[in-house]
Amino acid sequence: MTMKRIYLDNAASTPMDPAVIREITRTMTECPGNASSLHGEGIHAREILERSRSGLASILKCHSGEIIFTSGGTESNNLALKGFALANRNKGNHIIISSVEHDCILNTCRWLHRAGFRITQLPVDSEGRVDPDDLRAAIDSETILVSVMHVNNETGTIQPLNEIGRITEEYNIAFHTDACQSFGKIPVSPEELKADLISVNAHKIYGPKGVGALYIKKGISLDPLFHGGGQEQGLRSATENIPGIAGFVKAADLCRDVMEEDYLKQVIMRERLTNRLSQDFENVYFNGSSDSVPGIINFSFSGQEGEGIRLLLLLDEAGIAVSAGSACSSNHGGHSGSHVLQAIGRNPVEARGAIRVSTGRFNTMDDICMFCDILYKMTVQMKPIYSI
Repeated sequence: MTMKRIYLDNAASTPMDPAVIREITRTMTECPGNASSLHGEGIHAREILERSRSGLASILKCHSGEIIFTSGGTESNNLALKGFALANRNKGNHIIISSVEHDCILNTCRWLHRAGFRITQLPVDSEGRVDPDDLRAAIDSETILVSVMHVNNETGTIQPLNEIGRITEEYNIAFHTDACQSFGKIPVSPEELKADLISVNAHKIYGPKGVGALYIKKGISLDPLFHGGGQEQGLRSATENIPGIAGFVKAADLCRDVMEEDYLKQVIMRERLTNRLSQDFENVYFNGSSDSVPGIINFSFSGQEGEGIRLLLLLDEAGIAVSAGSACSSNHGGHSGSHVLQAIGRNPVEARGAIRVSTGRFNTMDDICMFCDILYKMTVQMKPIYSI
């Protein structure tokens, strides 16, 4: 008999909603054309593309001409930071980010540093939150861009973007946010976040992998990363992924329709999980903030952090998928632990031993109870190892 698996890694990627799969399948079947072609099939593809753009713009509460479709959050973040820096380097060479950004922001900034830009990383407090006063103190006459993520992918902490955006607006500095972990879960719009550039993607909201978008406020100049046929207003040359884009916007529509319902469900599951963990384990501690999206819970066991990865593998063998943090960080062999957890004050051992549970639309309360039951049995069995 096949073992029933419980998927609790929705912050890494979500299962596709069946309605999204149907939309992608229908588009693939009915629309073979290239959106740049002038025949009927091409015109049909163009219509789907622009209807999707208008649909996403409606959700983000912006103009359709301010939306560029990309291959995902990483490309959107690269286009925002590299594109803006290269197009505006005559205005200054200083970029400010937070110390808890996703790897694609950190590595993009390392590239920009090698290209001659100065990078400042803002510290965060013990809950992972940037202090807007630290941002104000870091700004100088050469500052051209600030990038602070909306919701942290490891802890779920929500950043005070409205305050940050007011400061960048005051100093006439462009403001970008990586909203891949917040879009579809809590309200995201340029007005809400006071942002000039916003990165979003599909596979965190029950849509397909390999599709994303970048909101670019009218008047913001970017240099393209890709050069070719001039698609997407010349900023993203490549034949557009029409089925993927249609699936992305369908997923975003569904999230908008059920956002409140999904949010309340995640709150209830978080309360059940945190209560069970606190009751069952005397040595459990939580990483992050109470002001967070409810679907991400990051925790550790004091004195037992060295067995974190082993515990994840045992859980996987038992049919439960959770993670140690960012999925992308697992590509870096021998890393010294989560940079996010170290930024909030954890030491390297503690930063390696955390467990991230991220719930989603298709999880149930039974999933949470079964996870807690199995976790308890495993940690009891592993106690002799910890005492060595």
